[in-house]
Amino acid sequence: MTNWRAVIIGFLVATVLGLFGLVLPGLGQLVAGLVGGFVAGYLAGGGLGRGFWHGLLAGALGGIVGGLLVAIVVGLAGWTLGPVGGLISGAAGFGILALAIFISFVMALESAIAGALGGVLNPDRPSRSGRDPYR
Repeated sequence: MTNWRAVIIGFLVATVLGLFGLVLPGLGQLVAGLVGGFVAGYLAGGGLGRGFWHGLLAGALGGIVGGLLVAIVVGLAGWTLGPVGGLISGAAGFGILALAIFISFVMALESAIAGALGGVLNPDRPSRSGRDPYR
């Protein structure tokens, strides 16, 4: 069962660190994704697989939000340039969609690896209800 609290906290950590990471483009976002995935995996606990899953979800959520923001910016830019801008931004939309999907996969994979490490470092974290969800 997915611990959405851990996923959202990991996503928020990655988002906040990513904003500060704009000072070092590329490296800042890489570190933000790794830390966010680690936090999600650690909070979820349960070992390697559970940490990997929660880190993957936190990173994928970040990639989806990032892709949507890029799409909104391109759409607004095309809208302000009139019909020709709409045609150009529509054609560019397919390339941007492919880039956003690629970025989502990269963000999800790096966060998943860090989440697996976090899950391994906290393998016995009990669920919030006090029951072991795997029994």
